[in-house]
Amino acid sequence: MKFKYLLAASVVSTASAMVAAPAAAQSTGSVDFEEGNVIIVSGARASDVGGVDLPDSPKAKQVLTEEIIRAQRPGQTVNDIVNLVPGVNFQNNDPWGSSGGSFTIRGFSSDRISQTVDGVPLNDSGNYALYTNQQQDPETLASVNVNLGSTDVDSPTASASGGTINIRTREPSDEAGITATMTFGDVFASGNSATDRDRIYMRGFAMLDTGDLTGMGTKAFVSASFTRYNNPFNNYGTNEKQQYNARIWQDIGDNGDFIAIAGHYNQNRNNFFGSFRLPDFPTTKADRFYSINWPCTVDQAQAGVADTPNSCGTEFDRRFNPSNTGNIRGTSRFTLTDGLTLTVEPSYQYVKANGGGTTTGYEYSRSVGGEPFFGYISGRPYAGVDLNGDGDLLDQVTVLAPSQTRTHRFAVISNIAYEINEDHSVRLAYTWERANHRQTGQVGLLDNLGEPFDVFPVNDGIVDVNGNVLQKRDRQSYATLNQISGQYLGHFGGLTVDIGVRAPFFKRDLDQRCFTTSSNGFVDCVYGADVARYAAANPTAAAPQERTYKYDKLLPNVGFTYDFGDASLFTNYSKGLQVPGTDNLYNSIYFPLSETSVQPVPETTDSFDLGGRLRTGTVQMQLTGWYTRYNNRLASAYDPVTERSIYRNLGRVDKYGIDGSVSWQPTPNIVFYVFGSLLKSEIKDDVQAGVDGAGNPTFFVTGGKRESGAPTHSFGARAQYTTDAFQFGIQAKRTGKRYINDENLELASYGSATVSGYTLVDLDARWNIGETPWGNQAAIQLNITNLFDELYVGGFGGSLDAGSSPFVQIGAPRAASLSFILGY
Repeated sequence: MKFKYLLAASVVSTASAMVAAPAAAQSTGSVDFEEGNVIIVSGARASDVGGVDLPDSPKAKQVLTEEIIRAQRPGQTVNDIVNLVPGVNFQNNDPWGSSGGSFTIRGFSSDRISQTVDGVPLNDSGNYALYTNQQQDPETLASVNVNLGSTDVDSPTASASGGTINIRTREPSDEAGITATMTFGDVFASGNSATDRDRIYMRGFAMLDTGDLTGMGTKAFVSASFTRYNNPFNNYGTNEKQQYNARIWQDIGDNGDFIAIAGHYNQNRNNFFGSFRLPDFPTTKADRFYSINWPCTVDQAQAGVADTPNSCGTEFDRRFNPSNTGNIRGTSRFTLTDGLTLTVEPSYQYVKANGGGTTTGYEYSRSVGGEPFFGYISGRPYAGVDLNGDGDLLDQVTVLAPSQTRTHRFAVISNIAYEINEDHSVRLAYTWERANHRQTGQVGLLDNLGEPFDVFPVNDGIVDVNGNVLQKRDRQSYATLNQISGQYLGHFGGLTVDIGVRAPFFKRDLDQRCFTTSSNGFVDCVYGADVARYAAANPTAAAPQERTYKYDKLLPNVGFTYDFGDASLFTNYSKGLQVPGTDNLYNSIYFPLSETSVQPVPETTDSFDLGGRLRTGTVQMQLTGWYTRYNNRLASAYDPVTERSIYRNLGRVDKYGIDGSVSWQPTPNIVFYVFGSLLKSEIKDDVQAGVDGAGNPTFFVTGGKRESGAPTHSFGARAQYTTDAFQFGIQAKRTGKRYINDENLELASYGSATVSGYTLVDLDARWNIGETPWGNQAAIQLNITNLFDELYVGGFGGSLDAGSSPFVQIGAPRAASLSFILGY
């Protein structure tokens, strides 16, 4: 076996998978259609340079392949790896990648970016959030494709204003083999000894390839990994993660047809940590490491006494964030006749997850309008049962009260493509998706040390005196998509014309089973006979009800590429859509449907790219200027009609900038990669803040200002040197300042309008030892992240006005890991 197949930094890939990688779009239909287009245009494609490939497409795309992925730390989230793409900015919550993080593409937040694996959407079906700690093990990937500001015509997404990240799973190898990696690491940061706690990182990964079992292209792989490490900042909390992946593949003939089924299961057990109000952010490196009130004991129950809880178990850092997620993905390609192909990709996803902390539970009733009630009322559970076992009903007790989500999600993406002749191709796609999204908030008990008996209270929630489950929310949603799309590719000499259109039809069926008590979506949950009594006692609350919302839009995209030799010019226009998430639609239930001002409409984007590209055997270079008109921006703000703060459309934002990258391989042993972005945004309108004492409107002065939370610029570089036995790499990225609020005004308690930029430097080194007595290849890899241990503000979302102080994360400290690898 050749050394390039060593899993030195987590990716083993077959040659056939790498051929597909540069054109990798979301679905097999998009991959097949675009790859065919490349072959028609150029006859033979230029390979990637240093793991970076720039597809010859009208859209601004960049692909990271095996070489650059495997140089990163084993087990790292894929979202940290794509931080090397211009226009992408990711802040990791820890050095290891299993505790989440935040990122933007061209200034759009992650809930406005669609992330998929083999065409399957990974964003939450309710609020479009993306959980970067739940991503597929990088060892099992072939490539990662980033579409900057655009999506593909068959994309099943309701949230792609800012672009897409498309992950492709590797194809099983034709040869049998075993790959195994053991990684050990630690935090080596200034002040780390402050809590007297080790922060050892341990991860094991193993993957078995069966090889061709039948001689007819029947092959499979199966993998498993386990990760464990202590919280990187405080004296409490452990992150444990186990993940399983598999794929079985069957070739059909020798023309590229196949059927494949892949499966994925991920289980995370972790806590929140490292979050502060910005004025309280650590000022020294030592201050990053802190202790919370642990170990501790809860208030001890006393019979006949009105017990009240202490703070044990209530700290933010003791909040659990467990998740069980999985999916099954089918991919297939069939040649029906000469030039006519069909691809069909069904999928199923499952999510069981929660997040949140504790609250105070009451053993007695709550008075509403002079009437006693049991249930979850005014943000607290009133049980009417003994919660602490002391035999009385007098007490207040700390209980676990997270927000629970369970999702069953089905989808099918189908494409039929026809090559009219060698210069003209068309395809028609149909996409269907339906997500059964159940959101509840069951309450659970804590033990004597303030630990949950079960991190999933949904498994056995507390029941009140009337036999009803206590829960802080109770709603059932169905998010349905029916989409028809089409695309034409035509080649006229050096000119390629790409015309596509998406016609999505979104439907949101909402069933709110609690009373909505405010425009911010707060609810009271009572059941049975108490429903009618509560409605009479609280007539201003919106009763439990069902609503249906429908959204549709014609979304064209038009692109042109002109090739002259190894160089090309390209331009593209695409229209994007962001449908309001179900979480925010539930807030509007407080108002009648006739109150049109509180019914949010979708965000839309009009995005334009204009750029040049050079692709040779030793150089991959691209420079893109872009402009996006972002209409009907959605956020929470004061509404002058209802005179309340609600989730509503705030007007237009213009975004524009430059993205560029150069990957150069001057010799077979040396690779240089440089990338960078400039970003400017302009909010067009002031936002009404309320009214003054005389009834005159007051405004947040946001017009003409930048959006907060996104860096003004970023740039970076990577250098790599390779010999037969060794590979050395160093990479650095500078992320520019970020405004704290949309008014771009100083936050008085912090003393600045921006958080400072920061520079992170990472090192990687690999020693390919050679062949073991068992015929496997062996290697050792060292990874050091944040080499100079920079103290910096990590992820935060910004705020609308200068009077609000956002919560921010501590940036990941310096850490090093050593990986021992047996590959084939």
